[in-house]
Amino acid sequence: MIRLQTWRALAAALTWMAGTSLAGAVRAETIDRNGVSVSIEAYAPNIVRVTLSSRRADAEAAPGYGVIARAQTAGLVHTTDAKGDRFRAPRLSVQVAPATANGPASLIPASEGYIPPPSPVSLTVTDAAGATLLELIDWEMAPQTVMGEKTFRVGATFTSPDDEHYYGLGQNQEGRLDLRGRTIDCRHDYDAPAGETVCVPFMVTNKGYGVVWDNPSDTHVSPGLNGRTLWQSQVGERVSFFVIVGDTSDEIYMGYRLLTGATPIPPKAAFGYIQSKQRYATQAEVLAAADGYRKRGYPADIMVVDFLYWTRMGQFDMNPAQWPDPAAMNKTLHEQGFQTLISIWPRFARDSRFYDTMAGHGWFMKNPDGAPTDGLQVRYDHSGALVDSTNPAAREFYWTLIRDNFAAKGFDAFWLDETEPDLVPDGSFFSIGSGLRYHNLFPLLHTQGVYEGMRRDRPQQRGLIMARAAYLGSQRHGDLFWSSDIFPTWDALKRQVPTGLNVTASGLAYWGNDIGGWMWLPESHTPAHPPLLDPSDARDVVGGDDDYPELFTRWFEYGAFLPTMRVHGSRKQVEIWAYGKAAEPILARYLKLRYALMPYIYSLGRKTYDTGAPFMRALWMDFPSDPAVATLGDEYMFGPAFLVAPVTDQGATSRPVYLPAGTDWYDWWTGVRLKGGQTVQARAPIDTLPLFVRAGAIVPMGEPVQNTVKLQRLSEVRVFPGADGDFALYADDGRSYAYEKAGGFAITRLHWNDAAGKLEVSGDASPAGDPRRVVRVVSP
Repeated sequence: MIRLQTWRALAAALTWMAGTSLAGAVRAETIDRNGVSVSIEAYAPNIVRVTLSSRRADAEAAPGYGVIARAQTAGLVHTTDAKGDRFRAPRLSVQVAPATANGPASLIPASEGYIPPPSPVSLTVTDAAGATLLELIDWEMAPQTVMGEKTFRVGATFTSPDDEHYYGLGQNQEGRLDLRGRTIDCRHDYDAPAGETVCVPFMVTNKGYGVVWDNPSDTHVSPGLNGRTLWQSQVGERVSFFVIVGDTSDEIYMGYRLLTGATPIPPKAAFGYIQSKQRYATQAEVLAAADGYRKRGYPADIMVVDFLYWTRMGQFDMNPAQWPDPAAMNKTLHEQGFQTLISIWPRFARDSRFYDTMAGHGWFMKNPDGAPTDGLQVRYDHSGALVDSTNPAAREFYWTLIRDNFAAKGFDAFWLDETEPDLVPDGSFFSIGSGLRYHNLFPLLHTQGVYEGMRRDRPQQRGLIMARAAYLGSQRHGDLFWSSDIFPTWDALKRQVPTGLNVTASGLAYWGNDIGGWMWLPESHTPAHPPLLDPSDARDVVGGDDDYPELFTRWFEYGAFLPTMRVHGSRKQVEIWAYGKAAEPILARYLKLRYALMPYIYSLGRKTYDTGAPFMRALWMDFPSDPAVATLGDEYMFGPAFLVAPVTDQGATSRPVYLPAGTDWYDWWTGVRLKGGQTVQARAPIDTLPLFVRAGAIVPMGEPVQNTVKLQRLSEVRVFPGADGDFALYADDGRSYAYEKAGGFAITRLHWNDAAGKLEVSGDASPAGDPRRVVRVVSP
């Protein structure tokens, strides 16, 4: 449920943007500071854009790729006094200090070979109460030549208070939540040592604001180093950034949504279980795995066909020896209640059937000599030229290949692999410019072409894309993101938790990982502690990796509380019955719990659509007044109710869990009520994920189902007393875009009146049944 003050802020923003103006207000204004053009624009009552450049035209140019909002016609009041120029919007102000003769250029005498820095500019962003949020103390615009183009390296430096903490910036898998004191190489890099990095240059702080950095080149960000935060991009003609302020984290994400686009609700199947493998080599293997779930009565929704089904990279076919009738396979799977997802790569081998057509039209990324860039410089998969998705015609052609060769055979969704892209653009050229200038842009435009094609050519079927890289605004293309090809180790599992929390903090709500890890298992592995699960009857799968059934089980428990629950990996078998008789019932328990919670989980998707706020949430988002959670990255909220504390240490049967202050908490498994503001030692035998529920929470649950195709009736609405609470129970058809219009969905508003001990229901009637008939109040 969106907090009342958040709704009020949204209503105020919409009213203001609809035309409410301020006396003497302007859309934007550019001022001069010793030859530096400083442009200030308002995008909402709580959003401004600041641009600095030594060239006025660049300072006044529109934002770059990813931003779709426009500056408002009458958004700023500009005043000037002895303190400089002040630009005031309803929720924040920008104060640009007067010009000064002091600065680096005046302290260092000019000499041969020395390029003086640009004239100093300092400015301060304050909130409506006058509190300082952000203070620019230096900026950079250093001349250079890149790929034959005269350009600049650009950067900005801000002050960093000691108690400020930083989150987001995409995906960095080093294993820490707080970015303070680190230098983040904000660029897409499959080969990053800790796991693939993905750059989304959007950073949020615990001080009530976020920064969107408007530059797609390789960018380094150093938050909180030496009392400063430095942003530096390798290529650009300006410093351009947005500041979004909010009384709550959700307000900040509402601002990000306004700037870069809404997050569509994925097909309901995407909230269920996704079965993937590296790889199902034949059509028969896919059907056998799907049949295995149905025969055992285990719920599942999506079957995945991974790579190497083709006869040649870029052929856009399926080898008939292994895939004799994909259309018939999809028909069978659809009849069983499955949807299908197929992996498609953006590279084309020279002898593939579309290579000459694409090369002839100039639809590949190119070398400096104009020839298609062909092949990776490292690793084993060397062949193939990359589609240039910055070219609209190339994007359109690429989608038609998918439509005519895979969608036409009944595949429902598309796994766009290698969206970094894997063929690194540095040293090559896109149609819009050098790969160095646009290093991080490819995944946004690549997924855009497929999403737009799906919406146009399959208007009644909700689109779904899986991608492993992103940029500003990628969420608006209906993408599910995952953390790429990670190792099947305890260390990798431990690092996934804070990794995912920073990805969702970057505005990408639908994130997951390869449950169990993607890489091959070692031939042998001796655990540090006696395994908690007997591996002896799973040797055909785990070999000598004695603690792998334990690792997979812990990973699966955590995976049941991720936005996307998908098993993957390079094992002989990957299905949940493959890890031994001791593991299987535990895995089945959490799989069924995921589906029992589907009414709760699917409802979270609607809130994300409405607000842009993620539902897998680091604790700082919901407990900003509790300093103990500012750097806590090994537990998180899953929606408004659940606190999830994954077990990531081998052999552990308990773990410490911090319960945030300001509320009481319930142990999900026992119903025991605990005070917040303390650390408890939570029991965690191998079949138990430490799981707590906030007092006042309302958790709607559904009857057992095999998939999300048919209507799931409510079986229980579990209420945890101790505070008033609200929940918006959401329903739609799960398949179409009808939810985007009035009448295409139902929202049933549930309110727990704690003083009266009563669940109050309003709004639309729930198609899943009357919540009042199945209320269960938990007794501590």
